[in-house]
Amino acid sequence: MTGASKRRRRTRLMLGIALLVLATAGVLNIVPSLAQEPPPPIAAEALTLRSVFTDDVDLKLRIKLDGEATTVVNVNDPSRTVVARYTVQPGAEFPWHSHTGPVVVSIVSGALTYIDGGTCNRHTYSAGQAFVDPGQGHVHTAFNPGTAPMVLVATFYDAPAEGSLLIPAEPASC
Repeated sequence: MTGASKRRRRTRLMLGIALLVLATAGVLNIVPSLAQEPPPPIAAEALTLRSVFTDDVDLKLRIKLDGEATTVVNVNDPSRTVVARYTVQPGAEFPWHSHTGPVVVSIVSGALTYIDGGTCNRHTYSAGQAFVDPGQGHVHTAFNPGTAPMVLVATFYDAPAEGSLLIPAEPASC
C-alpha cells in the first residue's frame, strides 16, 4: 500500500467518523425534543383565591347580542368570586358545560368561538374583546379556531366554595 493510498484511506476513515459524530449529535438533539410532553389542550391557572364579598352585594347583568333577545341575569348573593386564566391550544375545545353564576370573559390573545347550547349560535371573540356568559344553567362550549394558543381571563361570580368552576352538561345537538 502506497503512502497516498494510506492517506486516502485515513481521510475516508476520519470523514466517516466525523459524519458518525454529527449524526449521533443530531439524534441526541432530536430525541429530547420528542420526549417533551405537548402542552395540555386547555391549561387553567387561578389568578386569585376564591374570595368572598364582605359587603351586601347584588349583581344584575343585561346581555343583548345582535339579533337576539335580551338576557337578564340576577344574582342576589354573588358571594364568591375568582379570576382564572385559561390558555387554549389550537383546535382545543371546552367540554359542554355551565357555571353556577355569571362569568365575565376577556380575550387576551387569539380568538375564541363560543357556541350557545340553547340556540346553537356561534360568536367569535378576538383579543381585546369581552363577553358575559350568564351561567346559572346556561349550557355552552367554546374552542380555539386559530393556529396559535389563545389566552382568556375569566372572572367567575357566585363561584362554588371549592371544586370545578365548570359544571359538565350534556352536549347540545348543534
